[in-house]
Amino acid sequence: MEKILITGASGFIGSFIVEEALNRNMEVWAAVRKSSSREYLQDPRIHLLELNLSSPGQLRQQLANQRFDYVVHAAGVTKCLHKKDFFRVNVDGTRNLVEALQELEMPLKRFVFLSSLSVFGAIREQQPYEEIEATDTPQPNTAYGKSKLAAEEVLRQSSLPYVLLRPTGVYGPREKDYYIMAKSIKQHMDFSVGFKRQDITFVYVRDVVQAVFLALDHGKTGHAYFLSDGQVYQSATFSNLIHEELGRPWWLRIKAPIWLLRIITFCGEYVAHLTGKITALNNDKYNIMKQRNWRCNIQPAIEELGFNPAYDLERGVKETMAWYKDNKWL
Repeated sequence: MEKILITGASGFIGSFIVEEALNRNMEVWAAVRKSSSREYLQDPRIHLLELNLSSPGQLRQQLANQRFDYVVHAAGVTKCLHKKDFFRVNVDGTRNLVEALQELEMPLKRFVFLSSLSVFGAIREQQPYEEIEATDTPQPNTAYGKSKLAAEEVLRQSSLPYVLLRPTGVYGPREKDYYIMAKSIKQHMDFSVGFKRQDITFVYVRDVVQAVFLALDHGKTGHAYFLSDGQVYQSATFSNLIHEELGRPWWLRIKAPIWLLRIITFCGEYVAHLTGKITALNNDKYNIMKQRNWRCNIQPAIEELGFNPAYDLERGVKETMAWYKDNKWL
């Protein structure tokens, strides 16, 4: 059996990668922290491995007696109270893992890193909006995007056979951020920002997993691939589909100007620092929602990986809402 290590295995995307690796009869090692939830890691075939990505010495000890054919690095943070924490977790954690694998001379066939479209920031914002190409120069405008780009650079400086995947907005069962939107719509409120047209892209979690295993099999070392469902949507499309799946409850649709969002997120970040509690209403959120162009070109993934998205937004939202209902989230 081929042996795979999956970091971030208890998280949203990581838990689906674990399931697919089991379906492929791989020997699955799920990297977790002591505090990690085991809710989606109940299959007895899963080997749990506690890894401290923040401690280089301890990490080498934890990996010393292991040999893996593949590593999928899905661990990371998307929200932090302090900007430095993005770099501590997303960059230093990646560097520590990469250096440990190199020092232990791990005989890897492939190392797949889950990055993000956010590494490119607000480029190509002119109308008509153009797709972001791999040859464009990244200009991340969020702390999260900057940390992911820096983590990519760690891999570029390594000797590992790495492949970078850059998904756009990932949604699906177990996901908690888009769930907030669904919960708000169920409670009769839909909130959007900006009056200028916004082009948005999405990718369903199972399509991300498909790309992960294609990259493990024959992704080109050193290459980066954008992931979306191949379509472009307008800002209201996602909420419209959620509204439909929830049985069309009455709702109040509010479209606020960008300047109001700036005030809200500024106050949200200020309160977060006072209380010590992470909030979704922060400066990163402002830059993400302000951005009008989230187009990306997935043709290289189609041609080189054989990536074939199975879920458009309508199908993906239908399955996601069904899962939320079945699991009593909604």
